[in-house]
Amino acid sequence: MGRVPTHPLWRPYELADLDEVAKLQVGSQPPRTITVVPYDPAWPDHYAELESRVRAALGSKVLSLQHIGSTSVPGLAAKPVIDADLVVGDSADEASYVPALEAAGFVLRIREPDWEGHRLLTLEAPTANLHVFPPGTPEAARHRMFRDWLLAHPDDREVYAALKTGLGTKTFRSGMDYNNQKAALVYDIYERIFAADPAHEHDPQPRP
Repeated sequence: MGRVPTHPLWRPYELADLDEVAKLQVGSQPPRTITVVPYDPAWPDHYAELESRVRAALGSKVLSLQHIGSTSVPGLAAKPVIDADLVVGDSADEASYVPALEAAGFVLRIREPDWEGHRLLTLEAPTANLHVFPPGTPEAARHRMFRDWLLAHPDDREVYAALKTGLGTKTFRSGMDYNNQKAALVYDIYERIFAADPAHEHDPQPRP
């Protein structure tokens, strides 16, 4: 009997190589302390401010813009940094969107052409990470699924919040170092998400 197909958004469990991540950074990177705080009801307003700024800068070039990450989940502890996914026609064509975003206060921080065309820009007020992808990007779809799962599953939301709160008392080399410490639980939650997805069958892929 054949195996059930693995979910199309699944990817193997692995930790980010921090030295390789450092090579992808654009310019000097300001130090950022990892702080985890209780959910702030002002975060949706902060996202709305970011969205207004992006749409004013890019207009019809914005194909999709979504609030993702922990600040998009009411009740979830998080770093006080808004994360948003922006989809444009071609993320590799930086000249078509980066200058306009820079004029609006964003700074290009990371360029990852070999990983789904990802670019990362940051904003200081409100403090935000703007992830830029081309259309049809698996990672942007994963982000939405993870957000929506936590919105609908309080047990996983509470476990994730407890892990993040505990990590917030420690010191990390970078944001990716912090992400590595969450990776095991995040992977396990994705396994539950994929197993429950009615649109796709998923052969369980436990961590090594």
